[in-house]
Amino acid sequence: MEKTMADKNPLGISKKDQEVVNEIEKLYPDLTQEYKKIMLEQYIMFCKKHKNYGCQNITLGTNLETEEDIKLSLTGLTIRLLDKINRLKTMVLKGEQDVVGESITDTFQDMSVYGIIAQIVQKGKFKR
Repeated sequence: MEKTMADKNPLGISKKDQEVVNEIEKLYPDLTQEYKKIMLEQYIMFCKKHKNYGCQNITLGTNLETEEDIKLSLTGLTIRLLDKINRLKTMVLKGEQDVVGESITDTFQDMSVYGIIAQIVQKGKFKR
């Protein structure tokens, strides 16, 4: 029998959260497997892009040591997300699956990754 994510408990999640994860993974095995697959794909994409760009692309030359540094970085991420939302809106309204070599899926992936990066920045942990 395959172990669920909660059985492995890689992040020390609470017993209550483990129970919810176990229940949903049992009720919706295909859905939860696909979700985990996409999360892994996005993590790999994050690693590849981070290899190319490093921290400075997100921290904008700061070390995220002050609230002002974090605010600057989050502002940059917000602008990138707004660009992605506008691109997505254009693709959906025009019924196009691809704009300038970026698909709707690519755009959703970028938005997801930027959302996670923003959470890491908020915690002041987007560092080397």
